[in-house]
Amino acid sequence: MEIYEATSAGTTDLYCVDIELYGSPQYGAVYIIDDDRPAIIDSGTGRNYEWILDALDELGIAPEDVGVLAPTHVHLDHAGGVGYLAEACPNADVCVYESGAQFLVDPAQIWAGTKDVVGDRIEYYAEPQPVPEDRIVELADGDTVELGDHALDVHHAPGHAFHQAVFYDPENEGVFTADAAGINVPNRPGVHETSPPPGFDLEGCLADIETLEELDPAALYYGHFGDSETDDRLDEYRTVITEWVERVEAKRADLGDDEAVLEYFANQVDTDSPWTTQHARGEARMNTRGVLHYLDNRE
Repeated sequence: MEIYEATSAGTTDLYCVDIELYGSPQYGAVYIIDDDRPAIIDSGTGRNYEWILDALDELGIAPEDVGVLAPTHVHLDHAGGVGYLAEACPNADVCVYESGAQFLVDPAQIWAGTKDVVGDRIEYYAEPQPVPEDRIVELADGDTVELGDHALDVHHAPGHAFHQAVFYDPENEGVFTADAAGINVPNRPGVHETSPPPGFDLEGCLADIETLEELDPAALYYGHFGDSETDDRLDEYRTVITEWVERVEAKRADLGDDEAVLEYFANQVDTDSPWTTQHARGEARMNTRGVLHYLDNRE
């Protein structure tokens, strides 16, 4: 477990925990805001939720003082550990966008779907623990979760998944992007696509980018991975995700077989990536499958 202070664009009181998602460094981030009501943004898969408790201890925050657990959406790489953290942090409200709340109370459906989508990478997950319904605060677009000096302004961002929200912190002028701004790989150029099934929708993703641009954040806090100054990254992601869908569509037309398309893109992974080969290939197949599903629904 590695924890570091996020400082992009003057950010304060924010810490990033590298949970080494899928055994890969610099892929899965959990954020901690140290304020009057300390908040944990996202949770990882639950497999190593104790690392987050260790990070709290390193920051001098007692679990019983945590005020907010806020998964950006209920995909289990972001929310699989929420039930475990809720048990360990007994006074925390579990704040989640309203359409995702049901999957925290009864995670059986999303657990089954996750096993189908991630394949052999399921070894990096723990079966999610249900969150008691009376612990959940359902969020709507436009709500604000007050933390003290900081706050989480809630903005629905359903292009990646119908239950996704991004959280804007006015004090830091930064936004927790969930998967709405793509994937950032520290020390490597550019941003990268994320398009998992079944919820990926290109038009919705483009609308989410517009939502982020309207917030005009100085900093982006990526779920995958780390903090960055915004610069032209949102416009860059608009191009990346559009061209990614075009590439998959063209390869499907060329090969005429979806399994061949999946294998083609899995074989294109960068072996110099900081991610493990298993994870990189699995990510490519998952993102390709999401685009194929989107193209089927578009037709």
